[in-house]
Formats: sequence, C-alpha cells, structure tokens
Amino acid sequence: MTEEPETRAISGWRFKIYEVIFGYDTTAGKLFDVSLIIVIILSVLVVMLESVAAYNEAYGTLFTILEWIFTVLFTLEYIARIISIGKPIKYIFSFYGLVDLLSLLPTYLALIFPPAFFLVDIRTVRLLRIFRILKLTRYIRASRILAEAIKNSGAKIGVFLLVVLTIVIIAGTFMYLIEGEEHGFNNIPHSIYWAIVTLTTVGYGDISPSTALGQVIASIIMIMGYGVIAVPTGIVGVELSHVKKITSTTKTKACTSCSLETHDKDARFCKRCGFGLLN
Repeated sequence: MTEEPETRAISGWRFKIYEVIFGYDTTAGKLFDVSLIIVIILSVLVVMLESVAAYNEAYGTLFTILEWIFTVLFTLEYIARIISIGKPIKYIFSFYGLVDLLSLLPTYLALIFPPAFFLVDIRTVRLLRIFRILKLTRYIRASRILAEAIKNSGAKIGVFLLVVLTIVIIAGTFMYLIEGEEHGFNNIPHSIYWAIVTLTTVGYGDISPSTALGQVIASIIMIMGYGVIAVPTGIVGVELSHVKKITSTTKTKACTSCSLETHDKDARFCKRCGFGLLN
C-alpha cells in the first residue's frame, strides 16, 4: 500500500493565510494578487510624483500619509509571507524576499536616521522604494517564462557579447589610428566608446569620422548594428519556445514549505525541498 505524502508544512491559521497569499487558483488568492498589484502601482506613482517639486510642495503631506499607508500594508504582507510558509529563511533571503525588504526599509530609515546626521539627503535613500515595481513580476506568470528563457540562453548571449566586445575594441583601435586626435578620437577608450555607440545604433554624434576610410568603417559598423539587435532576439526567441513547451506541463501551486511555484502536473513532491505537494 502506497503511503500518501505529507502535504502541509503548516496548518491551522497559518495555512489559511498561505491559501490567500499563494492560492493563485482560489477566489481569495486572485483578489489578494489584484489588490496588491494596484497598491504597488499606486505606491510607485506616489514616489514618482513626490520627486516633482511642484507636486511635492502642494501635496507633500498627502504623499507622506499615503507612503506610510503603503509601507504598513507592505509590512503586513511581508510578515504574512514569513509566517505562512514552512521555511521562512528561504523566503527572507530569496530574490523576492530581498525586494520586499528593500521596499520597506527606506521609509523606516527616514524615521530612524535623521538626514542632518547620517545622510546627506534622505530622499536619495527613499527613492529605493521604486524597487516595489519589481514585486509586480511575481504576479505576472509570463515573466517566469521570460526569466527562464533568458537564464537558459545566458551562455549563448555571453559568447555573443564577447564577440561584440572584441569587435568594438578592434574597431575603436582602427578608428584611433585612422582618424586620430585631430578628428576627436583622442585615445583608444574614447574611440571604443564611439564604436559602442555606433554599433548599438544610438549615434550620439558627439564625434564622427572625417576621412573616407573612417566613414567606410563606420558604415560597416552601423550595418552590423542591426545584427546586434537581431541575434539576441533570435537566441531568446528559440529558448522561449522551449520554455513554453515545458511550462505547459507544469502547475503553479506553491509548495507550502519553500513556496516554489512551478512543478510538473503529475508531481507529488516539491523538486526543491522534497516536501509533499497539495493536489
């Protein structure tokens, strides 16, 4: 007789909180996600408007009140996530755990450390609240597919960037030899900067070749720039198609122990911590 796996690392009221926060397929879970997305967007909007001097002067008090409301809400969310999973340490030191913490610290730092003594301008630290926008990726399932595709294509993109780096170093060196200081190419690093700007099709125009040979080389680099855009797109595009096939066979029910969200549909145990999964 096969023994059923233990599927709850938590129970009681902690499990009820878990179902709200991680229950993507429940009504309460969906409502929680939508509400949190709205709060994140509003909090980031307040940060941006607060940086506008005219708005800050007119609505500074309102912005402060709203910021504290958002901070309290995010603090409660952070605490709820810690107590609702079986292994809170994993969450605290995970990417999203650190992002959640960064979204809280600036407001509390502004309260604890007066800028006159410890910080030149507390608003610089408070701008870290913009990290809250990263919290959005947790609630956009497509972002997981994109992140996995970029991760899988990392080696190929790394080789491609190495080739690009080689090209700009060679091109910058040649342009320094051909054009020289009299045409604005003062040194090799400055010439490499020009090559990067030209290859990426940005084209600031602060320096440009004047000789016929230099213009020919510049034209070649500009044409190659289209390849710089196309190659990484193709690499990631191929990986995206592979990842989509894989994710089509996965489920997003989070593990109650470590909160990992992607598992095979027929999986009975978490692939990270080995704990039993809820059906």
